[in-house]
Amino acid sequence: MADLRLSDVAKSYGEVKVLSNIDLDIKAGELIVFVGPSGCGKSTLLRMIAGLERISGGDLTIDGQRMNDVPPAQRGIAMVFQSYALYPHMTVRENMAFALKIAKKPAQEIDRAVENAARILQLTPYLDRLPKALSGGQRQRVAIGRAIVRDPKVYLFDEPLSNLDAALRVATRIEIAQLKEAMPERTMIYVTHDQVEAMTLASRIVVLAGGGISQVGTPLELYERPENTFVAQFIGSPAMNLLPGTITATGPVTTVALDNGGTAQAAIPTLPEDRGLAVNLGVRPEDLRPATGPGLFTGKVEIVEALGEVTLLYFAAEGAQTGLIAKLPGIHHGLRGGTVTLGADPARLHLFHQGRSLLYR
Repeated sequence: MADLRLSDVAKSYGEVKVLSNIDLDIKAGELIVFVGPSGCGKSTLLRMIAGLERISGGDLTIDGQRMNDVPPAQRGIAMVFQSYALYPHMTVRENMAFALKIAKKPAQEIDRAVENAARILQLTPYLDRLPKALSGGQRQRVAIGRAIVRDPKVYLFDEPLSNLDAALRVATRIEIAQLKEAMPERTMIYVTHDQVEAMTLASRIVVLAGGGISQVGTPLELYERPENTFVAQFIGSPAMNLLPGTITATGPVTTVALDNGGTAQAAIPTLPEDRGLAVNLGVRPEDLRPATGPGLFTGKVEIVEALGEVTLLYFAAEGAQTGLIAKLPGIHHGLRGGTVTLGADPARLHLFHQGRSLLYR
């Protein structure tokens, strides 16, 4: 088991700052997922933990030991890459055993480690096959098995499913979740741009943006209580709708006059001095429902996407609001080109001022 701490960690390439002020405690046994837009530094941060990139500032400690200048092979870390990086001329067994042979481990110990990893990953029938005889998902499992046999303190996964097709991604994601359950004491750090992977695998999610950490929390915390508009729109699909407006009444329930002419009551406490504050009202597409009376907005349905279990409505709303999306359960026919008024439960609304949630001030 391993605790890992990043203290004021920074990374620069010359004058270009990639990451700064990274403070993060990862407890033993957690599966932490780094997410963020392309170029936010999530893979760079993972490589710094692995020792493949030098840390420009701050400290990385594992179980209290400073690791900044410790060679990668001595950090007790194993990394799984998106490209598999298997030796094509070696069998599955030989690929998984290679690192242990280089470390001059006894043959019996190597055999036990390989057989155990193969059992966990359901690779036993394929041990004598070459990588070219395996599917993409099986090759990725071999890459994971190669990490397991080393019995590391920390596992690092760098977008391991990005080269797989949709069906294999789902199957391999489930296998990684089962792997974590089989090794509950192992610490894992996982990089992905896929929200589904993050929401289904993570103990906690670290959202990276603008060279730093935007928010850290459990998947549900980030979904239900985003601290800022970036997290609000990055977590969840489709993204949260934001409607500008002004607070007209404060108290345990806040009234907002929306710029589009609608009115909203959000179950968010505000102070008397907040009256007149310019805000963005946030509402997730799945929280919108057709309203019989005044709602949050009225708009013309431009596009309908019927997905079976849900229907997505894309609106050209009245006033300044455009690009709004509603996600309604079930199948809805005959709405394209029509005008629909939508509302939402006050308890499902969010309020942001200057990009920050009013719940976190």
